[in-house]
Amino acid sequence: MKKIAIAALLAAMSFQAAQAAQAAGPKLTLCVYDPLGARGDAFGYAKDYVLQMPRFGVTNPIELKAYTNEAIVAEDFKAGQCDGAIMSTLRARQFNKFTGSLDSIGSVPSKAALNLALQALASKQLAPKMSEGDYEVVGMIPLGAAYIMVSDRKINTLAKAAGKRIAVLDYDKSQAKLVQKVGAQPVSVDLTTISGKFNNHQVDIIAGPAVIFKPLELWKGMTGPTGNVTGAVIRFPVIQITATMVVRKSKFNNPEANQKIREYVNTQIGTAYKYIDNAEKEIDAKYWMEVPAADKVGYMKLMRESRIDLTADGSYSADMMKLLKKVRCKTDPTNFECAMPEEQ
Repeated sequence: MKKIAIAALLAAMSFQAAQAAQAAGPKLTLCVYDPLGARGDAFGYAKDYVLQMPRFGVTNPIELKAYTNEAIVAEDFKAGQCDGAIMSTLRARQFNKFTGSLDSIGSVPSKAALNLALQALASKQLAPKMSEGDYEVVGMIPLGAAYIMVSDRKINTLAKAAGKRIAVLDYDKSQAKLVQKVGAQPVSVDLTTISGKFNNHQVDIIAGPAVIFKPLELWKGMTGPTGNVTGAVIRFPVIQITATMVVRKSKFNNPEANQKIREYVNTQIGTAYKYIDNAEKEIDAKYWMEVPAADKVGYMKLMRESRIDLTADGSYSADMMKLLKKVRCKTDPTNFECAMPEEQ
């Protein structure tokens, strides 16, 4: 009798577990790009997001998959092998042009401007803009300002960049257009080849956030044969690099839950900034180079002209450019462009 009772109890527990699994819905897969795979910080953040999702109404079990190649994440997501994905916003532009245009040239010049932009993008008012087809952006997080990094400190003006070899991401055509505008030679790279080409002097100039400086050993491309510093990180942000979490609406099909996830991710940007600030502090002072104040306006004008051209040819979202101009002028009302009619 005892064996029968135990068998009945186990059968009842199995039935209840099956019912709970059915109520929770089918398993979802979230694919995460992290250069360090499952050991990296991005994957760690993703774990936290998944733990929080039941609070917001996502009861499906979620499997996390780590990728060290960002291109494969995007391809697997498009092919339906991932129900959601975390990747750079530049790469995610193909899934949402509006949010993908946040990381546009010179459009977000400061942390204050980025905070304001991210807050707006997490708001209910802009929720409709988060969707494009079957894709929905459910979170954006800062990765740091992208700085120009040069192998030769003598390349300290735009004029001196003419004729130089500049690395451009192979999937972001806007970068190649900008490089051509300054008379330089674009060299196609991806995140797996950029460090090798810079460190081996196959390119003279790259742009990237401080968080990649140490892991990719970029100091090697700035160091001469005797150990002397030849290159520099130019302290003038050209782009704010962010990451995007994008999902399939047909799988993450609770709009209210998706909005709550956006709001939660936005509360976590302080953690991301600590990581960014530490990465910038870890770059030895000898590698940094300041831009003379007299040159900054010229750089801003060039970036503005390029941004307008890239919006006109469809590379950037006009609606995002309008939003970001409002952000810039709110954080810096003295900005020369605030009295100008473009991008509004």
